[in-house]
Amino acid sequence: MALFLAFFFMLLASAAAYNCTNCVHHSKTKYFADEGIPYGACGYGHSAESFNGKKVAGALTSIYKNGARCGACFQIRCRNEDLCTQTGTKVIVTDHIQDKTTDLMLSKTAFKAMAKDGKGQELIARGVVDVQYKRIPCDFKKHNLSLRVEESSNYPNHLAVKVLYQGGQTDMVVIEVAKVGSPTWTSLSHNYGAIWSSNTVPKGPLQIKFGITSGYNKKYIIAKNPLPTNWKKGVIYDTGVQIKDISQYSCDPPCDNIHWN
Repeated sequence: MALFLAFFFMLLASAAAYNCTNCVHHSKTKYFADEGIPYGACGYGHSAESFNGKKVAGALTSIYKNGARCGACFQIRCRNEDLCTQTGTKVIVTDHIQDKTTDLMLSKTAFKAMAKDGKGQELIARGVVDVQYKRIPCDFKKHNLSLRVEESSNYPNHLAVKVLYQGGQTDMVVIEVAKVGSPTWTSLSHNYGAIWSSNTVPKGPLQIKFGITSGYNKKYIIAKNPLPTNWKKGVIYDTGVQIKDISQYSCDPPCDNIHWN
C-alpha cells in the first residue's frame, strides 16, 4: 500500500510539474515600431484593431504553436515597480515573431498599458523591460465564437474561414463541416494562423464542429447556428456558442520558478 501511495503521489507531482495552466514566465519585452496589427501572421488583418483595445502581441514560436495560439490571451506586467502596475495588462496574440530576445512583443498600446498613470511615456522611452506573463482565459462577453468567410473562398465548394472570439484557454485543433442533417463530416485544413479551409465542402446549409483542447483531452463542440446555404465572402457568422473550457497543457517554454503575487 505504501509503495502504491508513493507511486500515486509521484504521478501527481509529475503532472503538476508539466501542467502549465497557472504557469508564470519571466522574459523581456519590447514593442512594435508601429501598432503591429494589420499584418499579423494570424491573418486577422484589420479585424485585430477591434481586439482588446489594440492591446495585442506577437508570440515566439514556442508560444505561437503554428497558429494554434492565435487569439490566446496573456496577462503581462513589467517588473519596474516605479513605472508599472502590479496587475499589468491583458494582451491577445495576433502575430508570430522570430526575435528570440523576447517571448512576447507588444503593440505600443499594450506596452504603455503596463505603466502606472502618468508613466506611460517614460515606460515607452525604456524600449525594453523585464516582464512576467501567464496565459489566462479569454472572455469575449459581447461575442460568441464566430467565423469570417475569407475572400479566397469560392462558393459553393471552396470555403476558407477565419476563427474569431475563441474564448476560454484552449487551442483549436479540428474544424469540420457537414450538410445539415448529414452524418458525413468534411475536415478543414489548417492553412496558417486562424485560417482554415477546404475545397470539398458540400452544398447546402453547413453544420460546423470544432475540436478544442479541454482538460487533458480533446472536446468537440457543434455550432448552434449553421452557415447558411448561400454563405458569402467577407461576412462574419455567429456560431451561437461560447467556449469557456480550460486546457491543461504542457509547459513550453518551461515554467519559471516564480509566483504571480
